[in-house]
Amino acid sequence: MSSLQELVEERGGLRGSAVDVLQAIVSDWQILADLSFADLLLFCREPTSGELTVVAHMRPYTAQTIYNEDLVGTTFAPDARQAVTRTFAEGTIVRDGEPDWSTGVPVREEAIPVPLDGEVIAVVTREANLSMVRAPSQLELTYLQAANELSSMLAEGAFPFPGEDPERELAPRVGDGLMRVDPSGTVVYASPNAISAYRRLGVVDNIVGRNLSTFDLDDVAVLEALGDGEPLDSEVEARGAVVLRRLLPLTREHHVLGALVLIREVTELRRHERLLLYKDATIREIHHRVKNNLQTVASLLRLQSRRLSSEEARQALGESVRRISSIALVHETLSQDSRQRVSFDKVAGRLLDMLGTGLTDPERPVTMELAGDAGELPAEVATPLALVLSELVQNSVEHAFPDRGGRIVIDLERRPASLHLTVIDDGVGVPEGWGVDADANLGLRIATTLVESELGGTLAVERSGPDGGTTCELLLPLPR
Repeated sequence: MSSLQELVEERGGLRGSAVDVLQAIVSDWQILADLSFADLLLFCREPTSGELTVVAHMRPYTAQTIYNEDLVGTTFAPDARQAVTRTFAEGTIVRDGEPDWSTGVPVREEAIPVPLDGEVIAVVTREANLSMVRAPSQLELTYLQAANELSSMLAEGAFPFPGEDPERELAPRVGDGLMRVDPSGTVVYASPNAISAYRRLGVVDNIVGRNLSTFDLDDVAVLEALGDGEPLDSEVEARGAVVLRRLLPLTREHHVLGALVLIREVTELRRHERLLLYKDATIREIHHRVKNNLQTVASLLRLQSRRLSSEEARQALGESVRRISSIALVHETLSQDSRQRVSFDKVAGRLLDMLGTGLTDPERPVTMELAGDAGELPAEVATPLALVLSELVQNSVEHAFPDRGGRIVIDLERRPASLHLTVIDDGVGVPEGWGVDADANLGLRIATTLVESELGGTLAVERSGPDGGTTCELLLPLPR
């Protein structure tokens, strides 16, 4: 399915700021759908033929949808949607006199213009099922009155509110709790959920008929926003409860008629967030201490190696230091991020810097290049994989270039369900007939064991070509 921008540009011939206006509407029109108990359709018009195309569709949470199928991309002839066509032509809100029965149920349609710089760039329709109509409650009457006022604001270009952040994962919705206040800040209506939220904050008396200044914990900011006709998002906490509020001023021709205050209690959510923050901080501290302990062990091994007279023993301790340092690198990366995943590209880059400094001989310089992208890996994968990479690179440096320098290329390729890691050098190459099981040294045996037992992957080592060189290929399965 095409995106909103693609549909608007292709079917409506709109660009730039017009697309931004429509995207802002779609990001915030759930409120209008819920207050209207109606489906919302956004129409664009083809400039030449006048054909109407639905570019967005929103269903209400407060009522049953009219359309079981999403209508996005559906095209109508101009006379098939007469109210929409009239609104494009006249630039005013058009309400059908008779219900439309084409869907099998009576549907009342209202077409609302979307203006920009004096022109109607799109039309929003509110389509409600009249077969569900009954004697409305006070809550429903309040919803419908607010929906009519928001529709008028949409036609004036005053809704959605400019400058608001459309990405509100925790934003209160109509069903969470709603208050209607007059221009002075006096509560005209409060839904049961809104009353319950304020009681959690310690307001036990009836709030209907009272001014916000007499009971709200953030009344100064709320009343200032109401007076200025500006939206406001705020959070209050009292008596162990946390409540989010969103103030939506209702205006007509820049005159404030009052406001809707959407209210959502998020006490448990905030408690879980704090527990997660505490847990993340604890985990990061553990990784930091493990890293420090590993570095201490590596330092002790370095000191011990200096006291040894045997060159073989010093080399063995040096290899152990590099293995420990490889593990410490992963823990250091984990200590800097609250997630238990690491960017392996970052770990690999630092690992190559460490190996390049500790292994290469100035008389036989070896360059190391890192290519590709491994992405993020779980800690239980990144740690043994860092050890494997260290062993493969160290093996190339020590055995591929006995009398000259050379080049090692490490290529990382992230696939949908696997990681492909290749280490290629241009050294002397392994002998013909060489095999990992029979001829591998300790480093390659360690790498093979880690790949097969810890990572569940495969490792193949072979001669690159007749002129030499060695290619180590690792294929590692990953969860999708």
